[in-house]
Amino acid sequence: MATAPARPARRRTAPAHRRLATALPYLVPALVLYGWFLAYPMADAVRLSFFEWSGFRTEQPAWVGLDNYVRLFTQDAVFWTALRNSVIWVGLSLLVPTAIGLLLALGLNRRIAGRNLMRAVFYIPAVFASITVAAMWRWIYNPTLGFVNQALDAVGLGSWAQSWLGDPEFALGSIFAASVWQGVGFSMVLFLAGLQTVPAELMEAARIDGANTWQRFRNVTLPCLRPTTVVVVVLAIINALKVFDLVVGMTGGGPAQSTQVLALWSYTQSFTNHEFGMGGAVATVLLIVTLALVIPYMAWSMKEDR
Repeated sequence: MATAPARPARRRTAPAHRRLATALPYLVPALVLYGWFLAYPMADAVRLSFFEWSGFRTEQPAWVGLDNYVRLFTQDAVFWTALRNSVIWVGLSLLVPTAIGLLLALGLNRRIAGRNLMRAVFYIPAVFASITVAAMWRWIYNPTLGFVNQALDAVGLGSWAQSWLGDPEFALGSIFAASVWQGVGFSMVLFLAGLQTVPAELMEAARIDGANTWQRFRNVTLPCLRPTTVVVVVLAIINALKVFDLVVGMTGGGPAQSTQVLALWSYTQSFTNHEFGMGGAVATVLLIVTLALVIPYMAWSMKEDR
């Protein structure tokens, strides 16, 4: 009588608490550093938002409750400008560098001559310090000697020359252009990494079924890029809301506060105006806006992946 083949033994997995106990010694150093350098400063900024304090040790913080928030929303016109500019920056960051990074990744994922060199060229600006990028682009936008106005003059469009950083109408967009130049390479690299995970057999099957380039991109490439897109979008939101160095280095928030953003206004209130309570209130609003944008998007993307 034939005997049934023996079933392979199931691999036992350790209970969750044992796995946590095993991983904890490796997590503790990172958790301590995260708590000390990130979590504690954020919590302290929220705490300071309920006090009035000039930042000097000779003066004790005075409890004012919600007064800083009342002043912020009812008396601080610059705050509303900063909030509007930050929202505009987020919207543009989700569209422009993300789309350009994806297009560059699709183009440089093909077997073309000089592919690796072009990848490096587009990525190099991402490794520059933001304050260095700000100095470079201030020269580029110089009204008399800058590259932009000189190029416009050379092609017969001298009437289009502007004081790009001195005109409130163009200043914010000019800074954002420098941001795109710096950040598009990082998005490109992330999308390039995601494109390596697209199964070649799926693309070949779609090609055999008669799908054209757009249909293969929409039905095969884009779904496979979903995890990468989530990372790119979340990083774009966070980086847009915390933009600081470029604005400081190019305009300092001017002209006439037209390029002010939340991160810079929080710094200005705290370290220039010596109102750490107001600065903490602005930082708290910035934290709330960040969480309000990132958490729902992460929850939606995780729900779609199930």
